Order: sequence, then C-alpha cells, then structure tokens
Amino acid sequence: MKFILTMMSSIPYILFVSSLVVSIAADTSSISQSQSLSFGKTIVSPSGTFELGFFHLGNPNKSYLGIWFKNIPSRDIVWVANGGNPINNSSALLSLKSSGHLVLTHNNTVVWSTSSLKEAINPVANLLDSGNLVIRDENAANQEAYLWQSFDYPSDTMVSGMKIGWDLKRNLSIHLSAWKSADDPTPGDFTWGIILHPYPEMYLMKGNKKYQRVGPWNGLQFSGGRPKINNPVYLYKFVSNKEEIYYEWTLKNASLLSKLVVNQTAQDRSRYVWSETTKSWGFYSTRPEDPCDHYGICGANEYCSPSVLPMCECLKGYKPESPEKWNSMDRTQGCVLKHPLSCKDDGFAPLDRLKVPDTKRTYVDESIDLEQCKTKCLKDCSCMAYTNTNISGAGSGCVMWFGELFDIKLFPDRESGQRLYIRLPPSELESNWHKKISKIVNIITFVAATLGGILAIFFIYRRNVADKSKTKESIERQLEDVDVPLFNLLTITIATNNFLLKNKIGQGGFGPVYKGKLEGGQEIAVKRLSSRSGQGLTEFITEVKLIAKLQHRNLVKLLGCCIKGKEKLLVYEYMVNGSLDSFIFDKIKSKLLDWPQRFHIILGIVRGLLYLHQDSRLRIIHRDLKASNILLDEKLNPKISDFGLARAFGGDQTEGNTDRVVGTYGYMAPEYAVDGQFSIKSDVFSFGILLLEIVCGNKNKALCHENQTLNLVGHAWTLWKEQNALQLFDSSIKDSCVISEVLRCIHVSLLCVQQYPEDRPTMTSVIQMLGSEMDMVEPKEPGFFPRRILKEGNLCTNLNQVTSNDELSITSLSGR
Repeated sequence: MKFILTMMSSIPYILFVSSLVVSIAADTSSISQSQSLSFGKTIVSPSGTFELGFFHLGNPNKSYLGIWFKNIPSRDIVWVANGGNPINNSSALLSLKSSGHLVLTHNNTVVWSTSSLKEAINPVANLLDSGNLVIRDENAANQEAYLWQSFDYPSDTMVSGMKIGWDLKRNLSIHLSAWKSADDPTPGDFTWGIILHPYPEMYLMKGNKKYQRVGPWNGLQFSGGRPKINNPVYLYKFVSNKEEIYYEWTLKNASLLSKLVVNQTAQDRSRYVWSETTKSWGFYSTRPEDPCDHYGICGANEYCSPSVLPMCECLKGYKPESPEKWNSMDRTQGCVLKHPLSCKDDGFAPLDRLKVPDTKRTYVDESIDLEQCKTKCLKDCSCMAYTNTNISGAGSGCVMWFGELFDIKLFPDRESGQRLYIRLPPSELESNWHKKISKIVNIITFVAATLGGILAIFFIYRRNVADKSKTKESIERQLEDVDVPLFNLLTITIATNNFLLKNKIGQGGFGPVYKGKLEGGQEIAVKRLSSRSGQGLTEFITEVKLIAKLQHRNLVKLLGCCIKGKEKLLVYEYMVNGSLDSFIFDKIKSKLLDWPQRFHIILGIVRGLLYLHQDSRLRIIHRDLKASNILLDEKLNPKISDFGLARAFGGDQTEGNTDRVVGTYGYMAPEYAVDGQFSIKSDVFSFGILLLEIVCGNKNKALCHENQTLNLVGHAWTLWKEQNALQLFDSSIKDSCVISEVLRCIHVSLLCVQQYPEDRPTMTSVIQMLGSEMDMVEPKEPGFFPRRILKEGNLCTNLNQVTSNDELSITSLSGR
C-alpha cells in the first residue's frame, strides 16, 4: 500500500491540537527497516483520511506520537502511543527493528515500543485507511495476519472497524481509556470496555467502580440501549466465541467520518459524526443518557423508570426493605419479597421493556430454548430470573440470574428493552387468583357498604364546596397519568417549620420558595403557589405535568407535589448553592465563579436546553429562561428550573402564538413581547441574554456608557462593532479566563439575540460553536437595541456597579 510522507507548514497550527511538524514529499511507501520517522515527518493513509506523526497539545515541551484525522481542521487525535510519557524535545525517532517491533526513542532511551509474540523476516509498518497502524511481514501469505496493531491498544477514541472487547487467546482486554484532560492524554481512570461475566456486557468504569452499563447484547441490540436495527448510519456487530468477545461498528456510508469518545471530565461516552457542510462534529448520542443509566441508582430488586417520579420502584411481588427510608424518598436500600419462596411451587412473572439486571451472577446455556430455561431455573431454588440470550426471531439460548437483581431499567417505549421472567411465590402469581375469589368477594361486599356511607358524606361535602372541589378534582384528574408522588400537607408543613420566614430562600413570579427537611433527613425546596396569583393553578398543572416527564442532569428534579384546599405546593430537590443570579450579580460571590466554572455552567445550560428543544419526548419551550431560574448544586452544576410558563409541543411543531405574554423583562424575544409569537428561537434569545450576563457579570438593563445609556445587549453590540469586545468581560474572571473562549461566548450570545428568529442559531448549533473552533458568521443587529435612551438617574447603572435582582415576571401583557 502506498503512503505519502509530508511536511507541514512551519507556521504553528493551534486549534484543538498544535502540530509540531512540517512535511516533505518522499518516495517511500511505508516505514521499513531502512526508514524512520522523526520530528518534521508524517505518514498518511492511502486515501488521505488518517495521518501519523508527532504533535503537542499547546505545550511544546510535551509532545506525543499519534494518529489523527488528516483533513479535519481541529486535528482530532484518535490514538496516542506515549500518552503517559511525553517527549520534551525534538530528538525523538520512531524506527522499525528487524525483529518487527516499532520503537520510539528519545535521546537514545526507549520511550515506547510495540510487542509481538512472533518475529518477522521482512517487517513493514503501515497506516491503514481505517486509522489502524499495523506491523506485518511482507513475505507472509496472509497480509492481514498482523504482528501488531494499534487497534489492540486504543486510547480514548473508537473509530469505524475497531473492536472493543477481549482477545481470549492472548488474554488481552481491548478497551478505551479517557484522557486525564483535553491537554493531557495520560490515561485516566474512566474506561469503557467488556467485563467477562458469564453473560458478558459493556461497562463504563470509574476506577474499579461500575459507572454505567448498557446491558448485554441480546441478538438485536444491547438490552439497555435503543433499537439498533435499520439504523441509517451504523452497522453494529457483537461476537462471542472461544477465541474472542468484541463489539464493533462500521459506517454504512464509507465517505462518512465518525468517532466515539470517552471523556474523563464529562464522565460520559459520546458518539459524533463529521459534517462537511458545517465543518464540525455533530453530536449523535451519549451515555449515560438519563439518570437511570447511572449504575445502581436504585437498590436491589428495584427498577428505574426515567419517565416517572420517583424513578425507583420495587419489582412485582417485592416490597421496600426499609419502609421508613422508602417513604422519605431514599430508595437505595432495595426491596425484598413480600412472601417467601416455596421453591417447588414457585412460578415466574414476565416483565417487559427492561434492561436486564447486572450479569455478574448468571449462568448461560446457549443450547436450550426458553421453556427448557424455565424448567432449569425452577429446579434451582436460588435462580431468581431468566430470559433468552438471543431475542431475534423466535428467541434462543438461556441466561439465568442468581441472588439479588441489580441495575434494572424500565423503558417508556415498547421498542426498547426486553422481557425478563422473575421468580415469585404462588401467592403472587396470576394463576392462583381463583383461590382468592371468595375472600375478595367478602372484602368487596364490606368495602362497598363502607364506601356507600363515605360517598354519601362526600357528596354532601361536594355540594357545599362545589367550585373548589371541582377545581381540585380537575387537577387530580390531570395529574393521574403523570404518576407524581403526592405529599401530605402536614409532612410539608413540618419539613418547612410551618413555612417559617427564615426558611424562605426565594420568591418566584407565582409565589415564595422555602427550604425544608423531610423526616429522613432529605433536604427539599418547596414552591408555594400564591393563592392571589391568577395564573397559579394553570402554571401548577403545567409545571407538574411537564417536569415529571423530563429527566436530565441539567434540569431540576421534581420530587412530588401537594394539593390541599388553597395550598398548591411543588416539592423539588434542594440546590445548596441557590440560583445563578446570586453569584454573578454579587460583587463578592462573583469572585467564586472563575472562568472555567462559568464556562462549565454555560455548557450545562446549553445541554439542558438542547434536551428540552430536541431530545425530550415532547418539544419544550421554557419561555422564562433567566439567571434566577438556573439553580446550582453542591458542585456548581447548573439545573434549569421553573417550568410554570413552559409550553410543550408534539411532532415537529416548534412555535406557537398566545394572547397572554408571560416572561421577564430583559429576556423576552421581540417577536414574543410584541406579537405573542414564541418558538424555540425565543428561548435561544433568552439564552443569548443569559450568556452575555454570565460573561459580563451585569444584568441586561440600562447601563451608563460614555455619553449615552444602553442596555447590556446594546453596549455589547457597540463594543463588538468597535472590535473592543474584551472590555465586556467581568473583572472577577480576568485572571482565569481563556480569551478565545470568552470571545467565542460573546460572539455566540450576539448571534442568539439577533432581531429576527430565523437568523438565530438552534441550540444544536450553539453547542457545536461553543465546543469547537469552527468559523461563525458575523451577528446582525440585535433585537431591542436602544439607539438612544435619555439618561435618568433611576434608570442608569454604571458598568462597574453591581445590580440588584429586581426582575419582574410579566403575566398579563397582551400580544397584538
């Protein structure tokens, strides 16, 4: 195979990776014993897709040998030879020894080398079009009988055709290891690979702890993954035999580029596809996908359902081991059988749409069918569940679980997951129902008589309080399908010390928010909708129904609600660091948020909005995105809150119209404030304002600037046109900021606040722009850009003056 040796420009090229080399043309087709690779030279695969050479990540004293996508501007690295052992000068040399080993030396000291059980007569090293660096014997009859290949020793990236798994003949684990950071390719403790349980499956690991698993391969897909059949982009393959066990994917379109990356900082495994149109990596999927993907989030013999709250529930026939902790929303203690097993008379109940339990304690027999599997499981009193190993066609093979069942997920859609049969005692089985008929008849007779009296009293009460009870009934009926836990008013009253004033932690547009502590010690935040708010009832129902269906790490979690008389209460997880505005608009606390932390918060908000606009089951438009509605947890991770004004759409609908404009001054898009037209682009406008406030540390209100008064957007636009945008950023971050990132954020914010919705980017584009060095168009004039405002003392805030949190939510302005 022909290779090209090239030299790259001597001008430093620094985007994500800075190359150290220049290239020249040479008449060599490979690295052979008579050739070597030094600083200033590279090898390019035959089609020009991949390139091998030396590079650094911004620090010229730390250089590495690696492989990258050649024609992608950001020089994305897919493999590193000496990730944990950088070279500090240009005296390194990569050479091929007569034994068939590649050796990287530095000042005549071996830095890295390959190993092989066989020696070659005439060895040669090639970089293939797959991105695989291989060593082979040119005299061998089988040119694919490689002596060594880089695909056996991957870094943090998987590309098409690479196998992740085990070479059982060599006892070699082939897995991805995340870089410690974006500028340090030293392998971290975050890895992704296959664990050889009796029924092997893939895990994301953090050190020795299981972080996330996608479930075993069941012939069609991973048990805990989305359906992979008829995928338009990828072909998936899972092989398990006596010689090897591996997972592999290839691209249906050979001209596409794709990569799968394990990230130590984000603690996830994400897949991307390269777009030639935008010249950027497009986000395709990620793991963990929702809270239920985190390993062991629920206890033993529980299942996790991401579409309902609380997420953890006992399996059929099981009850909480600790009812006290269970009722206080601590569901990590697990569940136990309601009745003991009889062993001989037990049966099995089918549960559908599951990611099957962790396969550590399993037994597999590929030679028997499902009915034989049931018989075999029933004979062993410690066998607690079974199913097919392969669910394609009529199904085949048998896997049985022993002991407690861990890490089960219930999918909301029928296409995902698979059926699991769990062992239950006779009293819990459908077939024994006829034995209870007479007892049930007696119970029903007694209950009916009792209910008759209760209903009589109830209807009299209903007649006296008709209007109020109709409202309550309407609310409860609307909440029935949501499966939201209902808290007792007494429980909330005790938790908040009767809504004590000192427990008040905030004030929203529809009522105050109080901190509380449940009996089990769990801290909560309680939103108490004001009885004087004309919008309270509608927003209450909206918020409960919407947020109960939303599960994302950057959205605040709803724990439950309470309806009692005039009281309408929403119970949320407590965010120990409060709201974002309490930091960025405070002269002292703003210093606690350096630039890396602010950028982390920005990206978290983007991910949350992207989920609302695109990835959730319903398309959600928030309509009141602002700094006070961004809450921060103990690690300062952002969570979007307050969905009382949100609107949901199904299908492809992305916009709507209203005669009742709701929102907050300073954040509303012009088309919404003036005409009542809202869309995902009106949320993008609000995000642009919020992004600018995070960078600048000022609110979007009237600001004194020289001889005129502008709001923050107007001031930013003026400085941008004057090419003085660096004057904008908050002085609190001057020592920690990355200038390129700050300027990119300002640029993105101005794109988001453009006058016309069609000019604004989507959140998909926003995350791409913030996460890469892609070229961006120049912003057009923003909406609500005041060209001239009279200077009045009560309207003008100096740019260096800290502004107070005096937002006003608008709920009655009529659109024209």
